[in-house]
Amino acid sequence: MIDGDRQEATMRILIVCGAGASSTFVAVRLRRAAAARGLEVQAVATSETGLASALPGSDVLLVGAHLSDRLPAIRDLATAESVPVATLPESAAAGDGSATLDLALEFAGARP
Repeated sequence: MIDGDRQEATMRILIVCGAGASSTFVAVRLRRAAAARGLEVQAVATSETGLASALPGSDVLLVGAHLSDRLPAIRDLATAESVPVATLPESAAAGDGSATLDLALEFAGARP
C-alpha cells in the first residue's frame, strides 16, 4: 500500500488445511490479532488442493497440524516459491490468533 512517499508492506500469510475450513477460522483470528497490534497483514486460507496456486506472493505458509504426514510435499511446493513454512500447533484454531501471528512473524523473519 502506498501513501504519499511512504510505503507500507503488507505481509501475506497463507494458511493451509485439508479442505480450507479450519484454515478460514485461523485466518479470521490472525486478522483480528494483527489489527489489534496495528499490523497490516493479509491472512489467506486455502485448501491443500489450492495450495500451489495460492503460494506465489506469500511471505509465510502456516500448515495445519493434521497435514503433518504431507508436510514434506507441502514444504517442497513452498520451497520452490521461496516461502518459509511453519506447522501450526493443534491449538491454533482455538486461540485468539496472537500466538499464531507471532509464529507467522517469526517464520517470515519479522519481529513479533
